[in-house]
Amino acid sequence: MKLREDEVLVPSPGGAIRSVVLRPTGDGPLPGVLLYTDIFQLTESTLRTARRLASAGFVVCVPEIYPHGDLAGVALEFDDAGKQAGLAGAAATTTAGFDADRVAVLDYLELRTDTTTLFATGFCIGGHLAFRAALDPRVAATVCFYPTGLHNGALGADADAGSLARAADIHGRLMLVFGAQDPHVPAAARVEILAALYTAGLDDLELHVYSGGEHAFMRDVGARHDPVLTDLALTEAISFFAAR
Repeated sequence: MKLREDEVLVPSPGGAIRSVVLRPTGDGPLPGVLLYTDIFQLTESTLRTARRLASAGFVVCVPEIYPHGDLAGVALEFDDAGKQAGLAGAAATTTAGFDADRVAVLDYLELRTDTTTLFATGFCIGGHLAFRAALDPRVAATVCFYPTGLHNGALGADADAGSLARAADIHGRLMLVFGAQDPHVPAAARVEILAALYTAGLDDLELHVYSGGEHAFMRDVGARHDPVLTDLALTEAISFFAAR
């Protein structure tokens, strides 16, 4: 499968959002996917995942999650310095700022002539951002990979973004993926998330908890990576988007 990969600047009220758009070669319209990165932004690791998703027949748009400050244009290293910079970028970004950028990227995807249905996905903090993207009625299905802060509301500069409290606003399909050994979203947090979703009426959803999976088990750099679980999770996500 040959892919086309373009860097684009998505207009937004806060300034341009540097993004990478990937799609199979050819002119046919395809579903569009907003893919949120983890705190390290547009790394080659995330782009490799985006390429795998695009090769399954999607137009994938991967925006920077910190596009307006000092980290604009920066792909962080998977080390302590990169982690601290990524966390600082999150701490400097409000939920309102994340939401405004999400609207801009979805507007961009919706206006493209080669996209049809809109989906969303993301990893870690990006999983939480994908959940908030699901609040947009244009998003038909969402896959959240080990979303952090969803159970207690913590997102960027806000101690409680109120994401779970708005779960009833989600009208598209929802899939959640966790590793059983994730210290950021342990079993009690997963139960809290599921209970809140069921209470909100979202009882028709998918929950995948992979035995032995650690946080960020899909990041193909470092000791946490589990290639087998990564393949399973991506296969399930693609099947979910395709409505089987």
